[in-house]
Amino acid sequence: MNRHHVPGAATSFPALGTTATLLTTDQRTLTEAERILLDELAAIDHACSRFRPGSELSRINATAGTTTTVSELFTQALNAALRAAELTGGAVDPTVGRAVIALGYDRTFTSLRPQDTTPLPTARPATGWHAIDWDPGTRRLLVPHGTALDLGATAKALAADRAARRIADATGSGVLVNLGGDLATAGQAPHGGWAIGLADDHAATGPGPVVAVTSGALATSGVSVRMWRRGGQVVHHIVDPATGRSTEAHWRTVTVAADTCVDANTATTAAIVLGNAATAWLERTGLPARLVRLDGTVTRLGGWPHDQTGGPR
Repeated sequence: MNRHHVPGAATSFPALGTTATLLTTDQRTLTEAERILLDELAAIDHACSRFRPGSELSRINATAGTTTTVSELFTQALNAALRAAELTGGAVDPTVGRAVIALGYDRTFTSLRPQDTTPLPTARPATGWHAIDWDPGTRRLLVPHGTALDLGATAKALAADRAARRIADATGSGVLVNLGGDLATAGQAPHGGWAIGLADDHAATGPGPVVAVTSGALATSGVSVRMWRRGGQVVHHIVDPATGRSTEAHWRTVTVAADTCVDANTATTAAIVLGNAATAWLERTGLPARLVRLDGTVTRLGGWPHDQTGGPR
């Protein structure tokens, strides 16, 4: 997770299988800000969790092949996921649900067995997002039979965006919401910006690179944090829709800045899946990005600043 240098008030707690961190520029607004964040997290969990049997997503997956009407929040989450699929040419695809489950990620990550001797099943490509029959106007959805949706790549980022905007509107405070590396800001940033220490579990001991975020969002994706063994093979949670397998590890971490956390998360997830082709794709987006190869070599794109370490700047 990205680290923060806190200028005002802060709190952290477990949420959505990761850690939620909330920062505000005004200590007096923290209690109300936390209430709003908890409300948004509960709403996205009930709508989009794969691990909650009664969630809207679980019900949709269980009745695949049947048309259903979905909620307004699920509509937002599905629209975000389908937009991500379109922008990335299918590199980020919400129909990877069955592939993710086949890899053993059928429960929260903390509940996974780190050493699972069960052989991996035969890999099958994702159904593909074009196969979804979706009318956003009527909110009528038909997921093809045998297909399971997984909105995890974008739903958590959507929750960060929604919570940050709601908190800033309700309190007038500057706010930063970080959900396991999906980071959204709203309102007036502190002087000099929010100082964010970038996560890289393989970095040398000592402070890592720090960037100042004055507006918008930042997301970091990598393959080393959510990794386990299945049938003697190392697998991780980012699936290549074209193969139905964990994408080949090419980048250790990818960090992208964008106007929204959904866009930043879409770009980082796509970069992990695209591998060598990620730099050309990211250059076309124009988004500032920092990519770290497995050997630690850093590539900066779109005007990303050279690394600085230590405290706020």
